[in-house]
Amino acid sequence: MTTKSQDRRKVRLSRALGIPLTPKAARYLEKRPYAPGEHGRTKRKADSDYAVRLREKQRLREQYGIREKQMRNTFNEARRQEGLTGENLVELLEMRLDALVVRSGFARTTAQARQLVVHRHILVDGQLVDRPSFRVKPGQLIHVKAKSEGTEPFQVAAAGGHAEVLPPVPGYLEVELDKLQARLVRRPKRAEVPVTCEVQLVVEYYAAR
Repeated sequence: MTTKSQDRRKVRLSRALGIPLTPKAARYLEKRPYAPGEHGRTKRKADSDYAVRLREKQRLREQYGIREKQMRNTFNEARRQEGLTGENLVELLEMRLDALVVRSGFARTTAQARQLVVHRHILVDGQLVDRPSFRVKPGQLIHVKAKSEGTEPFQVAAAGGHAEVLPPVPGYLEVELDKLQARLVRRPKRAEVPVTCEVQLVVEYYAAR
């Protein structure tokens, strides 16, 4: 799939889910705040409970850009932990390396963050990690490989070039953007995580499966 095709897909998906998945999609939603298709402007009939839960699950999954199998595995892990399953789910997803690369301002989108990780530009505590799904532990340092720091994408990031499209750095991260490094100081709390999701509906979706 070409980059333009990916952009179009993300924009269409963003309009269908009602949330911006990329900065470009955010601009489209400002201009066209309705679903895609010829009936997008018309009032749709009320969705079924299942459809509402499914859409909420898709919203969460697409914000992290993960496959359904990864989502279900993380849900099962969240259910085994103490506390509320929905909050655990978001917190576990947020500790993915690709998610934290975005939150730290090293990348503009989750897709770009995943590419940076896969292409072996990112270290965790000095060790190269090329798995976007890698679970970062509290206390670990995320930083850019020395050989990569001088490349244009990271120079843009270090200068704060993504700040206008990203939410403020959350409290569970300590970021030194000019040094291209960030530390996960503690486990995220759901209320701090900048994703749009009614997590209880996601729990209900999987509980009924």
